[in-house]
Amino acid sequence: MKEKIRQKISMTLYHGSRIVLGIVFIYASYDKILHPAAFAKIIYNYQILPDELVNLSALFLPWLELITGSLLIIGVWLPGSVFISNILLIIFFCALMYNKARGLDISCGCFSTGEGEAPESNLYLLRDFSFIVISVYLFIKVFISDSPGNRGSSLISP
Repeated sequence: MKEKIRQKISMTLYHGSRIVLGIVFIYASYDKILHPAAFAKIIYNYQILPDELVNLSALFLPWLELITGSLLIIGVWLPGSVFISNILLIIFFCALMYNKARGLDISCGCFSTGEGEAPESNLYLLRDFSFIVISVYLFIKVFISDSPGNRGSSLISP
């Protein structure tokens, strides 16, 4: 009985994490897809990428976020979408930390390209770290967990 309850909690946590992270990625992509020029300005303000890659990144990243989030919610191609979500979140987190270390307090651009998004880098770091925790949990469930069928792409994997 206890094993059944533990398994049900594990499955609920797994599917809940997958759906929450998928929603986060889809929500994050929406405004950036609608306003690529404003998102390019935010990327430029980070002062990390060469100028030649700013516009390409502003066009490519939101669509990658949208596709990754959709795949996480639908539950297909999970190894790829979980891997990409981990890579993206680590890159975003490192970019925020790098600019905080340099003393730049710029708008994150994580969920909005609007001018009104106040630069509160400590909250951004905490929020993004919580997303990384969820993403690493999914990575462990998809790639490392001993449960049979983990590496599949069906809706009922892990």
